[in-house]
Amino acid sequence: MPQYRGMSWLTVPTPLPSGPMHIAVTPLGVAAAGYGGTGGEVPPCTDEPKITAVTERIGAYLAGRTRELGLPIDWTLSSGPHRVVLQTLLREVPYGRTVTYGELAARSGVFEDVTEPGLAARTVGQMMAANPVPLLVPCHRVVAADGIGGFGGGRVGIDVKRWLLTLEGVLEPTLDWNGPL
Repeated sequence: MPQYRGMSWLTVPTPLPSGPMHIAVTPLGVAAAGYGGTGGEVPPCTDEPKITAVTERIGAYLAGRTRELGLPIDWTLSSGPHRVVLQTLLREVPYGRTVTYGELAARSGVFEDVTEPGLAARTVGQMMAANPVPLLVPCHRVVAADGIGGFGGGRVGIDVKRWLLTLEGVLEPTLDWNGPL
């Protein structure tokens, strides 16, 4: 997980297949997030109001009680075209909707000069894999033109993506669905 001055970490329990999320906060907001992992990031967050806000809002979202996380984002760990694409995703693809990698590339305006077929879509895929604040910037809503697409973390990552898309009503629950109804 990335580190920079003023960043502190907390662990949020989740029902996700990956287990708890590890969240980095700064005075500006959430700067980094990760699914699963080992924890033990230093320094730990000791700001009780931040711990409470992050834990409660992520918990309410994953329990299906809210469709918005409502947490401020510290954009320090993204810049340039990457930040533009992430902010386009956050602004234009609401809860319960998806967009393809190629559609997000076009909407962002970042790839207007790219002529090689598929390059913009592949680049957006790489940008989603490098999203410093997954869940807050919902990269799980970006899918391939012919299916669900990828998600960091291998098999568990795909399971997380399916879980989140099921929560949002994009996918039908399967018999083993363990989320809210």
